[in-house]
Amino acid sequence: MPQKRKHATNSARQAAYRTRLQEARKQELAERGLPTLPPLSSMPGTTRWTGAIRRAEALLVLVHDEMQGYFDDRSEAWQESERGQLHQERIEALSEVLSALDALGL
Repeated sequence: MPQKRKHATNSARQAAYRTRLQEARKQELAERGLPTLPPLSSMPGTTRWTGAIRRAEALLVLVHDEMQGYFDDRSEAWQESERGQLHQERIEALSEVLSALDALGL
C-alpha cells in the first residue's frame, strides 16, 4: 500500500527540507552558544568569530594551567629529564599561541 504524500509537490517537499536544515543549523549554533550567521554572506560574522575565539582561548588557558600544574607536581629529576624538557617546550609553545590570541585584540 503506497504511503500518503506529506507534500503536494516536489518544490514543497524541497522547501520543507531547506527549512528543516536551517532550523537544525540554528539549533546547533544555539547549543554551542554562538549567535546566528548574518543573513547576507557578504556581511562579516565578527560577533560569531569573536565568541568562537574567546571560547577557544578559554580552553587553551585551561589546558595550559593543567599542563603547568602537571609539570610542577613532578619531581625535579623528572623536570630536568628529556620528557620534562619536552613537556616544558609544549607549555611554552602553548603560551606563544595564547600570546598570539591576545594580540588579536578580541
